Amino acid sequence: MDSLPNGYADTNKVQPKTSKIITQLAFLAIAFGIIIRLAQYISNRSLWGDEACIALNIVNRSYLELLQPLDYNQAAPPGFLWVEKLAVQLFGNNEYALRLFPLIAGIVSLLALYQVAKWTVSAIAIPIALILFACLKYPLYYATEVKQYSSDIMVGLLLCMLLIPLREQILKKSKVFLLGFLGIIAMWFSHTAILVLGGVELACLITSSDQKRKAIVINRLPAYLIWLIGFAIYYFFIVSKSINNQSLQTSWGPEYPKSIFDIVWLLDSLGIFFHKPLGFTGFTDGIAILAFIIGCIALYRNNRIKLLILISPILATLTASYLHKYPFRTRLILFLTPYFILIIAESAAFLLSQMNLAKFKQQQRRKYVGILGIIISCFLILPSVFQAGLFLLQPETKYEIRPVIAYIKAHQQPNDVLFGDGGGPSMQLEYYAEKYGYSKSQYVLGYNDFLKKEEISDQVWEDYRRQFSQLQKQQRVWFLFSGIHLKDKREIIVEPRLDRIGKKIAYFGQPGAFTYLYQLK
Repeated sequence: MDSLPNGYADTNKVQPKTSKIITQLAFLAIAFGIIIRLAQYISNRSLWGDEACIALNIVNRSYLELLQPLDYNQAAPPGFLWVEKLAVQLFGNNEYALRLFPLIAGIVSLLALYQVAKWTVSAIAIPIALILFACLKYPLYYATEVKQYSSDIMVGLLLCMLLIPLREQILKKSKVFLLGFLGIIAMWFSHTAILVLGGVELACLITSSDQKRKAIVINRLPAYLIWLIGFAIYYFFIVSKSINNQSLQTSWGPEYPKSIFDIVWLLDSLGIFFHKPLGFTGFTDGIAILAFIIGCIALYRNNRIKLLILISPILATLTASYLHKYPFRTRLILFLTPYFILIIAESAAFLLSQMNLAKFKQQQRRKYVGILGIIISCFLILPSVFQAGLFLLQPETKYEIRPVIAYIKAHQQPNDVLFGDGGGPSMQLEYYAEKYGYSKSQYVLGYNDFLKKEEISDQVWEDYRRQFSQLQKQQRVWFLFSGIHLKDKREIIVEPRLDRIGKKIAYFGQPGAFTYLYQLK
């Protein structure tokens, strides 16, 4: 493994032959990760509700209008939105264009993680970290979703690549100002950039030698001022408008601690993190938690500088959550997954290294620890690789509304009308309707609560009847549903309710979406 920059000591050096094998495994993991992401991208699944919401903003707004609060309760950094807008203008309004930047970000993240891993974890941990990052469900899935979470990961890792080598360096003025402006660019591309930027830079300062720390702070003061002023402007004009969105605040509320002493929230949030967004399922999330703890201990004993740098973005995000400034929830903290993965990988490397030491020191106890490392590594890696293999053979889908609309278009009669369910799925219909030649007068949106499990009261049913009344002159209506995977909901809830207003003529379904053709009574 390459020596770590500026005083970072490699605590687990390996022989040249072993190093070559490790490098080959690392590049194999990167190649596998790229192939899976490309397969997911090429599968070209339909946009689901959230993707359609952000896509409608991108397609229907100008570059300047994208600086304003977004419609449909969406929030995204301007840099991400502008790149998406440019992709649509260059390659057309389609799923491939919209998902191109997240895909590029996902691939760049794999390469950036390799470099950050070379600086922060032992040699054996590098391929382990890369295969986990390549295969775990959510880092893989969001690399092909029209949202900013993949680019959040990329920006965070690129900031680490920028800041870690500069530790304990006195920079020229030109580099100081460049550092400042690169930080601002990062903020405009990722809401979470400030958390990585501030966390990692503070960790580097804390771990600098006492005699250099003051000189570094004075040297980089212009960069820090540029960051602060840039973030203040960005926060006031961009972020604060999203924070003032009451719907977003309501959805984020449960993800904040009740007080600074809310330890239960902290433990619960960290525990949930290993399942989502990290992507360990079943009992493997418990093993991942154990591995994370062991990794923290191993890093603390061997190199506290590495540990502090890796956990600094996590600590910064938790601090923001305790201040109720950034929610610690699912995909919003996907950008933290590389740092957890690196610590987990270091745990596996530490345990596996005990097997080597057992041969030289003839200690049976170390041998058992090494065997434990093999078991933990298998439980963490094999299910992830298997799941990624399934992605390769059968790419992930959500709500496949596009082929359903295509079916309706191919089989409808001139006077038929299209009636879509409300909420997020209605944004899917709004996005795809124009692409299939529907004007807004040719489809109707409604019945947000039509699929509630509980019995519909008479009053609610009358509300539905009033919505349906605009269709009474239509003899044939296509009822389009999206966001539903369970067959029971269709047969137990949807059909009986539609049977009250008409007679079923046809049905067509795809994963998560389906349509009924009814002749109204």
